Amino acid sequence: MGRGKIVIRRIDNSTSRQVTFSKRRSGLLKKAKELAILCDADVGLIIFSSTGRLYDFANTSMRSVIERYNKVREEPHPLANPISEVKYWQSEAANLRQQLQNLQANHRHLMGEDLSGLNVKDLQNLENQLEIGLKGVRMRKDHVLIDEIKELNRQGNLIHQENLELYQKVYGTRNATREDSNSFINNSLRIREDPNEPFCLQLCQPQQVNHETPPGATIGRLQLQ
Repeated sequence: MGRGKIVIRRIDNSTSRQVTFSKRRSGLLKKAKELAILCDADVGLIIFSSTGRLYDFANTSMRSVIERYNKVREEPHPLANPISEVKYWQSEAANLRQQLQNLQANHRHLMGEDLSGLNVKDLQNLENQLEIGLKGVRMRKDHVLIDEIKELNRQGNLIHQENLELYQKVYGTRNATREDSNSFINNSLRIREDPNEPFCLQLCQPQQVNHETPPGATIGRLQLQ
């Protein structure tokens, strides 16, 4: 069963009150430290027990926190006046609209639109941005292709190993006769002269392909070796 809801009121028993004070004080100090670290905030905490004992925490110094508190308390709040508050939010909205317009214009420029208002320097900067972006896209594409080729090589080696095991089960040993080997090759996947040689796929430049493609020729960007 879960704990019942605690009624927030003064604890009459002095021993229980002191134990509760000690536990909650430690928890409050811990939370104050975490708040200062996680949120980069200036935190000042002052606790006086029922016996008058002082417990405090400040992530910088208690004096600087108190001086800052007094200074802020003495200064008038900038948004205390409703008119000032309206002007403040109007200014914030105008800044956000301007940022949005700049982002939309930059997006159109990257798409090759609305370039008539750009000078040579602006066009050069835009070209540099596009080249950097295109370089990153190409690097990522090559990385993906290399990973896919590695995976295909791994799968090809697994298939090659399965073919070898199947060949050994059907014909007994690797030193089977040439006729039995040719019979197996003609009715299954092609196995090279060296049955232990794995398959390998590599990236290469595309080449012209004749109507009759010889074995081992390049098709697209992948080559089976």
